[in-house]
Amino acid sequence: MTSLVVRGGVQLSGSVRPPGDKSISHRALMLAACAAGTSRVRGLGPGADIASTRECLGAWGVRAEADGAVDSPGIDAWEVPEVTLDCGNSGTTMRLLAGLAARRPYPSVLDGDVSLRRRPMDRVARPLRALGADVQLLSRDSHPPILVSGGDLRGAEVEMEVASAQVKSAVLLAGLGAEGETTVVERVPTRDHTERLLSWLGV
Repeated sequence: MTSLVVRGGVQLSGSVRPPGDKSISHRALMLAACAAGTSRVRGLGPGADIASTRECLGAWGVRAEADGAVDSPGIDAWEVPEVTLDCGNSGTTMRLLAGLAARRPYPSVLDGDVSLRRRPMDRVARPLRALGADVQLLSRDSHPPILVSGGDLRGAEVEMEVASAQVKSAVLLAGLGAEGETTVVERVPTRDHTERLLSWLGV
């Protein structure tokens, strides 16, 4: 059996800048990409999942850099993606981007790695369909890839079937482009990163 003894040392001083929060980084990039012009996300989190979100936004014609600079024509002018949006291993990327894809009047295909292809996506497909999006799960077991064709969304009251901040956020992001009011009803409160960012941006 190995033991580890830790003794106090000299007084520490200095400053530490922790890496940016991953969940907030995803959302900040996506909301910046919705706006026309150049935005700056300070303290953007590192890692492969955030890189997946940046690369997927790039397929729509948004330039999102690792340093947090985001240059976008605005979501209403996003390009038709010529490639499948590769979400890597990031479920947050796939579920939240499905909400944004629902706002565009053309098909977008979202896929991921072997691990992500084992994660259920019907829980996000159903509420997006309630807003009027055409969402198809291209595997037989309700897993990715996902084909999303949107536009002409209508507001609706969506009651969450499962407690999921990702699904809630997908509905809220889609609802920004829907006609009328969109209401999300949660049985159990989930993380409110998206709501806080929307409020901070004036929504």
